[in-house]
Amino acid sequence: MGEEEMEMKKGETIVLYPSPGIGHLISMVELGKSILELNPPFSITILITQASFNTGSTAPYVLSVESSFPSITFLHLPPISLPLDASHSPHHEALIFRLLRLNNRIVHQSLLSLSLSSSVLVILYDLFCHPVLDVASQLHIPCYCFFSSGAACLATFLYFPTLHHLNPASFKDLQDAPLHFPGLPPVPASAMPLPMLDRNDEAYDGCVHVTGSLTKPDGILINTFDELEPRALRAISDGSCVPDAPTPPIYCIGPLIAKEKGEGGKECMHWPSRSVVFLCFGSLGLFSAAQLKEIAVGLERSGQRFLWVVRSPPSEDPSKRFLATPEPDLEALLPDGFLERTKGRGLVLKSWAPQMAVLSHDSVGGFVTHCGWNSVLEALCAGVPMVAWPLYAEQRLNRVVMVEEMGLAMPMVGAEKGWVEAEEVEKRVRGLMESEEGKALRERMAEMRDKAMAALGEGGSSRTVLAELTRMWKRG
Repeated sequence: MGEEEMEMKKGETIVLYPSPGIGHLISMVELGKSILELNPPFSITILITQASFNTGSTAPYVLSVESSFPSITFLHLPPISLPLDASHSPHHEALIFRLLRLNNRIVHQSLLSLSLSSSVLVILYDLFCHPVLDVASQLHIPCYCFFSSGAACLATFLYFPTLHHLNPASFKDLQDAPLHFPGLPPVPASAMPLPMLDRNDEAYDGCVHVTGSLTKPDGILINTFDELEPRALRAISDGSCVPDAPTPPIYCIGPLIAKEKGEGGKECMHWPSRSVVFLCFGSLGLFSAAQLKEIAVGLERSGQRFLWVVRSPPSEDPSKRFLATPEPDLEALLPDGFLERTKGRGLVLKSWAPQMAVLSHDSVGGFVTHCGWNSVLEALCAGVPMVAWPLYAEQRLNRVVMVEEMGLAMPMVGAEKGWVEAEEVEKRVRGLMESEEGKALRERMAEMRDKAMAALGEGGSSRTVLAELTRMWKRG
């Protein structure tokens, strides 16, 4: 059998390469499912990087996907051990940058092995995994970045290398001075992603390299849709964000969200329509014990029905900074008698809830969120208005856009400084559920939900774009 015949007999696969973290993995898997829906003969191969630090539990999710989607294969890469030293940087991102640089040799070997049995049509990589661009070039495989956040964040990241050269100061020293990015409202310097705040931090150097790499892929897929972020998308497309180089083609293919199942919080689901406020802060969102008590006081005073997911506070031991926290002791963490006094109108869950399943339930009328992009899109697709309480990564930037540009959320005042008073929690929860502003947000969310569903539907903008991309990859 000749080489051409052997190539024709190989199955066609698309390789997805997410960075560590359950949030990044979920959106990548949803992308894979969408590709398979349009092209059932394809297979999807997902490279799983095993981290020695806490990135959220992924094993149960991987098992559920494998059992439901036989065309999706997870390739678990050999683990790389890293010293969990927070002295150079307190940010998870610094560890991720180090890990993914070291991972490149393993990825190269894995792709060579995979190509013996499959024809690799394209590599779709998460932004942090940009070192794979070198591997793709060596193996002559088309390579696209999948940007799992929104267009406003992409516009910021594309412009960041320019801002880095124009501004010699650390953003943390500029405090709330406004920064100006094409296609965005003014962004306070303090709202920049945490690893970008200090030029002397190891994570900052990583951010310069990561954002600088965004001009190099064959294209950028964005987890958003045209009508959600038109101004940011125009700024990217017309080249305003990269003044000194061509901007790769961009493709809006969202919103990609998990169709999650689960029963966490089912006790409150018999409550009246739109009467419950849901508080959930992502796989890595942690509060101090003092802040948890403050939230509890605010919730109790608000008089609103609530479902609240509580995690244990972060460890004060620097050597455990990047490790998972134990299951929370609710009686010890919350005010005396809180659970008993709020019984019947409030429910506290330990560590986790099936977020999309909860948001989709008719009884849920508001969402206090950490502003992770997956969570923003899930709330949008459920039509649930938000209170924005950013905690880490690019979430403070998302808050600015959600509140100032999109009009989909109220801000939780104090969050940007790291401390929120009980009075503010009470005010925002009550305002979200009862005020005219809350009502207007709810109407805006319902309108945007309909536009999101249209983008994903037959003939919709996101579905059409992804269909054209897959046809292009197949043609080679």
